[in-house]
Amino acid sequence: MIDSPIKRRQSRQIQVGSVAIGGDAPIAVQSMTNTSTCDVQSTVAQIEAIVDAGADLVRVSVPTMNAADAFGEIRSMVSVPLVADIHFDYKILLHIHQHHKE
Repeated sequence: MIDSPIKRRQSRQIQVGSVAIGGDAPIAVQSMTNTSTCDVQSTVAQIEAIVDAGADLVRVSVPTMNAADAFGEIRSMVSVPLVADIHFDYKILLHIHQHHKE
């Protein structure tokens, strides 16, 4: 391992899909899409570009139930772990969980 001036705090390691985060895992690179999540093709294209640039996981905004449905479709089209970025309405998370189980 290369010596670094950055000192990482101790943390528990978790898995996000196939990506280990925390503990002594390598630092994971993430980014977020800025397309309309309901535009599935544009969002998938942007996810693929983000992965090609080196990201290990990608956040996708899910502000509505329609976006939650699109998120499930998007997730089935990509291999990188996705994180649903949900604000304000916990029911969206429940909808994703109930309708789009892996």
